[in-house]
Amino acid sequence: MDKGKIVALEDRIPKLKEQRRRKANRRLIFLLLLFFTMIAIVAYVQSPLSHVSKINVKGNEILSANEIIKITELSKKTNIWSLKKELIASELQKMNVIKKAEVKIKWPNTVILEIKEHKKIAYMESDKSYYPVMENGKVLKDRQVAEIPVNAPILFKFKEDSIIKEMVSALAKLPDEVQNAISEVHYTPKETDEYRILLFMNDGFEVNATLRTFSEKMIHYPSIISQLDPSIKGIIDLEVGSYFKAYELEVEETKIENDKGEG
Repeated sequence: MDKGKIVALEDRIPKLKEQRRRKANRRLIFLLLLFFTMIAIVAYVQSPLSHVSKINVKGNEILSANEIIKITELSKKTNIWSLKKELIASELQKMNVIKKAEVKIKWPNTVILEIKEHKKIAYMESDKSYYPVMENGKVLKDRQVAEIPVNAPILFKFKEDSIIKEMVSALAKLPDEVQNAISEVHYTPKETDEYRILLFMNDGFEVNATLRTFSEKMIHYPSIISQLDPSIKGIIDLEVGSYFKAYELEVEETKIENDKGEG
């Protein structure tokens, strides 16, 4: 072996010591950083900095932000790390008004509650008070209004049963144009048809119909009234076929053709 390449042991020892010292220093620095990071995290979690500082509610119209926040039980004392987002969303969705809820966190300490409410389809009249009726058929008895609503049809003589659910389902199938044209819906069952209803329209016409075919026939209402003289008001009968009878007795009953050529 070439003697020039042999390194004496006494020459290698200082280098080995230096390498070990550097490794030990790096290990010490890492452990110190880890220690102080853990201390900082624990201090942050225990301090007010980790508490919820702001709650934003989005998408609500019927419910107030305060009502929604109250259900979640969130407050400025709530630790943002302890939030159970799925559980909070589930609790919110138990409310009759809320169709879907999502909880999001915007760091460092803001909670966002995104709400999608059921659509309000109508109002139900009861003892001269009016209660919102949602698209899921639920009547909001805690949301009564004393004044006559003008932004949705009013349902008269209905009860919270399968009939009102069918009525709401039928209204929900109609385009907004037709929904907005309806002022009142009266439940007028008879022995031969427990689903019979009478509608008063905002344009002055009345409509006789049955829930069994209401949505499929009422969807053609704009086409039906386009065939009538707007100055002559009367009753449009959609129970069997499609007929119009003016309030003046001398005017004969008129058959109406709809988009499907029914009747």
